[in-house]
Amino acid sequence: MRRPTAAALLPALALLLAPLLALTGCGKSGTPPVKGPQPGALPAYRVRSGEPVTGSATLDAARARGHLVVGVKEDQPYLGQKDPASGEYSGFDIEIARMVAADLGFPPDRIEFRTIASANRETALQNGQVDYYVGTYTINDNRKKLVGFAGPYFVAGQALLVRRNDREINGPQDLDGRKVCSAAGSTPYQRIQKDYPKARLIGYDTYSACVDNLISGQVDAVTTDNAILQGYAAKAPDELRIAGQPFSTEPYGVGTPKNDSALRLAVDDALARHEENGDWRAAYDATLGLSGVPAPEPPPIDRY
Repeated sequence: MRRPTAAALLPALALLLAPLLALTGCGKSGTPPVKGPQPGALPAYRVRSGEPVTGSATLDAARARGHLVVGVKEDQPYLGQKDPASGEYSGFDIEIARMVAADLGFPPDRIEFRTIASANRETALQNGQVDYYVGTYTINDNRKKLVGFAGPYFVAGQALLVRRNDREINGPQDLDGRKVCSAAGSTPYQRIQKDYPKARLIGYDTYSACVDNLISGQVDAVTTDNAILQGYAAKAPDELRIAGQPFSTEPYGVGTPKNDSALRLAVDDALARHEENGDWRAAYDATLGLSGVPAPEPPPIDRY
């Protein structure tokens, strides 16, 4: 009897392996899957064509190149997240960046989003890698020595994300000896380092890496702003929960080059206009509001 060739066996082998591959694909994943606002639910922002901002070297350079370059995050659900399949960015911070761009005269197709890690934000603004930065960027006095800030446009607070079945961590007072993960160079990382030195602090470039390690049991908690953690908890409610209450105040601002006050003040004006006309709330409801937390009142803008 003639034996079947290897080529003849391939279709049958594929049929046998298909169920196994399907089971593998259904296995427990690390980072919660990418989900985001539906494009039709997002507001459209009128591009201002008259009265262009003058006196800004940053905007002059952007106009010469033909587009803005905006620094953002790519791993923060409902705030700033990049779809790995399409390359599209979505989230509340992305909408803030777009509404500001519209007021500066740049439509959506003339915005380039560039992912910049927390530890590299000041350098990116100082070196001209980005024109401005929108990515859960806390305004504080130390950073103001290096960059400018427009806003704030939102106020968050540092919190803790833990596994849902962990009832021993209910606040920062419970972190002694525990492995706590945050983004290196971020305000939350520095606060744990300073105020809770008995915690075993671990730093990564991204919060998604921290969440991966939390779900797999390699760390005991992830700490950053509650707005960021809301998104992760909402996408994996059977595995994750926010423990306790926020224990800081984090005003988010739009980072600008230090010496470009014309750009900073123009961004302040843009934020104020979009808060007044309802765009800010519409953007929140279509993005961060999907985490289940209703929109707060936007904070007063601190012009300086």
